[in-house]
Parts: sequence; C-alpha cells; structure tokens
Amino acid sequence: MRKFIQKIVFFFEMRSFGVSEWWGKKLGVRSSKVRLFFIYSSFIALGSPLVIYLGMGWILENKHIFKMRKKRTSIWEL
Repeated sequence: MRKFIQKIVFFFEMRSFGVSEWWGKKLGVRSSKVRLFFIYSSFIALGSPLVIYLGMGWILENKHIFKMRKKRTSIWEL
C-alpha cells in the first residue's frame, strides 16, 4: 500500500506543470507557499482554484502558442 501511495505522489510531483514554481519565481516566494495557497483556497472556494491551476498549467505547457513574434524592423527580415 505504501509503494502505491509513493507512486501516486511521484506521478503528481513529476506532472505538476511547474505552475507553483513559476508563480514563486514571479512573486519572490517559495513554491511550497504557493502550493499551500492553492490547497487552502481550493477548500474555501470548493475547488474553483483547482480549475484555475489546471488552466495555468495548460497555458504554461503550451506557451509557445501564445508567444508574440519579434517585430521586424525591415522588410528584409523574413
């Protein structure tokens, strides 16, 4: 039973999208504090922050789609 729980924890740690780490770097706080914020706010708001977290994770995984192209300075830069 313990091995099974460890596998589940490892799976979620490896696929956590890096959202809390990204927010931690942006805000200058530890990522564990950001994770705790999402956990506590999910209990208070009945899971809606979890949906926001997953949305941010999807955006971070696919940020190459949302990046703006570098503006060209001349017509010869193709």
